[in-house]
Amino acid sequence: MNSLIGTYECKADAKGRLMLPVALKKQLSPVLQNGFVIKRGVFQPCLELYPMAEWEALMQKVNKLNRFKKKNNDFIRRFTAGVKIVEVDASGRLLIPKDLIVFAGIVKNVVVSSAVNIVEIWDKDKYEQAIDDAALDFADLAEEVMGQDDDGDGIS
Repeated sequence: MNSLIGTYECKADAKGRLMLPVALKKQLSPVLQNGFVIKRGVFQPCLELYPMAEWEALMQKVNKLNRFKKKNNDFIRRFTAGVKIVEVDASGRLLIPKDLIVFAGIVKNVVVSSAVNIVEIWDKDKYEQAIDDAALDFADLAEEVMGQDDDGDGIS
């Protein structure tokens, strides 16, 4: 799957259904029939939507962890807490489970944002706050993360 592109605003209804934006649905069309895994964000109060193939690739890495190490077991438990399989229905809607709506604090206005090979789903206010908070140190963060020439490809 190619990298996903775009940030979109949409609404969740009272049942937690979210209409996927048309542009994002088009990008996901090759993987729609395989379903998705939705889970809690690791670092932020958002949800992460993994196309099934991306989830399975990640789980292959996680499965290599030695489960006789407590830290690894604790990580696996926390990382997979609240994980659910979800599908996009014929109308292009995604039903977000109630426990995950509560975790992400989603009320009505939602931001759906591409994050390379997954999609983040945010409450709009929380997303804007996270972007504002990150903007303060983004130059330093960009330099630290992308400014190193570790592999010689000269990303800039």
